[in-house]
Amino acid sequence: MSIGVLSLLSLLPIISVAVFLVILRWPASRAMPLCYLVALILAITVWQVPFIRVMAASLNGLIDAIELIYIIFGAILLLNTLQQSGAIQSIRQGFSNITPDRRIQVIIIAWLFGSFIEGSAGFGTPAAVVVPLMVGLGFPAMAAVVAGMIIQSTPVSFGALGTPMLTGVYTGLFGDAETLAYAQGLGLEWLDFIAFIAAKVAILHAAAGTFIPLILVSSMTYFFGKNRSIADGLKVWKFALFAALAMTVPYLIVAQTLGPEFPSLFGGLIGLAIVVSAARAGFLMPKDDEIWDFEPRENWDSHWIGTIEIKEKPIEGGSMNLAKAWSPYILVAALLVLTRMPDLPFNAMLRGEFSTFTISGIFGTTIGQSIQPFYTPATLFVVASLITYFIHNMDMRSYAVAWKTSAKTMLSAGAALVFTVPMVQVFLNSDGGASGYDQMPIVLAEGVAALAGTAWPYFATFIGGLGAFVAGSNTVSNMMFSLFQFGVGERIAADPTWIVALQAVGGAAGNVICVHNVVAASAVVGLIGREGEVIRKTLLVFIYYALFTGSIGYGIINFASDGFLNSGFIIAATIIALFIGIIIRHGTLRKSVVAN
Repeated sequence: MSIGVLSLLSLLPIISVAVFLVILRWPASRAMPLCYLVALILAITVWQVPFIRVMAASLNGLIDAIELIYIIFGAILLLNTLQQSGAIQSIRQGFSNITPDRRIQVIIIAWLFGSFIEGSAGFGTPAAVVVPLMVGLGFPAMAAVVAGMIIQSTPVSFGALGTPMLTGVYTGLFGDAETLAYAQGLGLEWLDFIAFIAAKVAILHAAAGTFIPLILVSSMTYFFGKNRSIADGLKVWKFALFAALAMTVPYLIVAQTLGPEFPSLFGGLIGLAIVVSAARAGFLMPKDDEIWDFEPRENWDSHWIGTIEIKEKPIEGGSMNLAKAWSPYILVAALLVLTRMPDLPFNAMLRGEFSTFTISGIFGTTIGQSIQPFYTPATLFVVASLITYFIHNMDMRSYAVAWKTSAKTMLSAGAALVFTVPMVQVFLNSDGGASGYDQMPIVLAEGVAALAGTAWPYFATFIGGLGAFVAGSNTVSNMMFSLFQFGVGERIAADPTWIVALQAVGGAAGNVICVHNVVAASAVVGLIGREGEVIRKTLLVFIYYALFTGSIGYGIINFASDGFLNSGFIIAATIIALFIGIIIRHGTLRKSVVAN
């Protein structure tokens, strides 16, 4: 069978996701079983994968789904604990004291705090933390989920202390003789070679990330504002760009000097300190008559509202002080950092022999995995909730309500995930069949590469994003495609390290539209069944990110032969000019008063 036909067939599971979930607007609980069936039929009939291997991959996916459901439970439990203790009321008031403007709040919470959480934990944890927090502060559930997905782009390549680079790219390239020889030719040891690629990844991310807060606020005012206008978001363009640079500048410096472990963590933390201090001082803040807020809840579209409703609970003796109210989130952040630092003993304790349960050779196949129940962020959320019970002096009845409510929401999320993740595993484990074909993602990438030729840098980011869209992980996408991307770079006589960097950046951007991340983020605020709506709202963000960074990558790769006037730099400059034009057109108009 020709590579073109095989590529089209391997695209069918992804097309089915787009058709059922995005175009027909089916809920994931209804769409994903059919998508799973498409992947299963292809694996058995075309790829001729043994049925027992398909079942092993499916069971492996179910195990992953259970871990995701556990994370959802932990995130909701922490939110419900804060609701029952009255902390949410104090946190909401604390943000109102900085500013009641929702545009500023979403930048601080989603972009900066979310980047810090991504840097420390990764693997979708920011959505589990910041999405329910925003709902607790009065954001519509849909707005919170969209914001939580949009920011899972720039910080992702260096999430979980650089795991997508240090595990994803490292593992994806390791063991290949040509890649090792290339690294040695540069005079670099293997880890230094990965850091060399990571520095290029940071350059691309810093360029694209500069506009993410602007896109974030514009998306919020366009989709969820009274006027349905991007102009309302662009009115804070100065603050948005300031907040972007407050994160991306230290992020870039850290990537170039300290390596891939800390860019997102330090970038988010430093940016948070700079921007919150500036906001308190009134720097670039909207005036009192320019404050933007959502309409009253009764005017919200019913699709914006999740089943989790956060109500303020009166606190005996007055409101809780802000430090005490924030202490559970500070505790979560501290636990994430302490348990993810490889030089500290906690990491080894939670991932050691006695804390790891290995499932190998499922049904006699090569498929298996290791489970680390104490290392997962879910356990840290539960621990933080238990400690909160004591430090917030809660009564047992209120705490029991938090557990009961969280359990109900967790169960409703399971219906979609028990088919979503097994579909991913069947797709990824489609090699080893009697047909002799590579796994579906590689076949698809090879088909695109055959068509693209020297224009491949434009497509490299989209392939990386496709891997993350399907697998739900930048790390897995990098493991799957890094060596392939390196080889394509050599075949088209381009610097292969820049091609791998484009893969890593695209893989990060793919998290914006990743199905099971959207399912998980939606579930933590009770927005089950609206996953397709979220993806429709974030799809353009992914396209911008992949196209902009791909264009810059193409421009850099072809700079020596074509100079600045090559198509890559021209497209990138056009995108920047478009942003500037939109700001001039909408962001500098006479500011209108938006009702509180």
